[in-house]
Amino acid sequence: QVQLVESGGGLVQTGGSLRLSCAASGQASTYAMGWFRQAPGKEREFAAAIVWNEGTTFYADSVKGRFTISRDNVKTTVDLQMNSLKPEDTAVYYCAVREYCPGYGCFVTRDNEYDYWGQGTQVTVSS
Repeated sequence: QVQLVESGGGLVQTGGSLRLSCAASGQASTYAMGWFRQAPGKEREFAAAIVWNEGTTFYADSVKGRFTISRDNVKTTVDLQMNSLKPEDTAVYYCAVREYCPGYGCFVTRDNEYDYWGQGTQVTVSS
């Protein structure tokens, strides 16, 4: 059984920082892990992703320069360091894992490319 457990969400003031962590277990393989977020009344959107073996990272334009995604190969955890937070970053943040890439250069920025999802953790940025 695949489990993804997120932690680290909370309430922070504008300009503050939070660090989210996601621990994955039970998956057959890990091609990539990503963070997505969903604000109230909006669709889920991509925030950041990392290709596991290569360490290549991807960011949404809205978070580039403020968020950093990193991984721990041994523990199979992925963290999202969020700095200079803004009220528009308020959302439920979801961790996801994509097990395989059947070809070369698979997409990791679309939610339908991922196989398993965590329950989500709330991030609230007050103005």
